[in-house]
Amino acid sequence: MNSPFAERAMSWLSGMKTDLFKQKSLGYVLFFAVVVTISFGFVVFIIDPNIHSFSDGVWYAWVTMTHVGYGDVVPTSFLGRVLACLLILFGLAVLALLTAIFSTILIGRDMGGMARDESQIIAEIRRLHDKIDRLESNYLHETKKIVNDGNSPQLE
Repeated sequence: MNSPFAERAMSWLSGMKTDLFKQKSLGYVLFFAVVVTISFGFVVFIIDPNIHSFSDGVWYAWVTMTHVGYGDVVPTSFLGRVLACLLILFGLAVLALLTAIFSTILIGRDMGGMARDESQIIAEIRRLHDKIDRLESNYLHETKKIVNDGNSPQLE
C-alpha cells in the first residue's frame, strides 16, 4: 500500500538520479577528488614517517579532505602538515563545487515551470502592446477628426 506522498517522493528521487547522471561536471569533480586523494595519499606515505602504508596515506587524505578528521592517522612532519592544509582547502573547494552542482540540478528542475510561465507573460505583454497600439490609433484618429471638423470638445 503506497501513499501518494511516497509515490511522489520516489518519482522525484528517480528524476533527481536521472538529472545527476546527466551532469558531466559531477563526474569530473568526483574523478578529480579520487585522483587527488590517491595522489596525496601516496605523497604523504612517502614523506611522513608516521604514515606506515599506502592505504593509510589514502585513508588519511580522504578523511582530511572530507573534514572528518578521525585522528587515527596523523602526519608528524612539516611537509605532511602542509599537505594536510592543502587537502583541507581542496576539500572545501570540492564541497563548494558539489553544492553548486546539486543546486543547479534542483533549480533546473523548476525551470520548466518558469519557462511556461515566462511564455504566458510574454503572450500577455504582446496582447497588451497590441491593445495600446489600437488605443493610440483610435486616439489619433479621433484627434484628427476633431481638428479637421473644427469642433473642439466641450468641457463641462
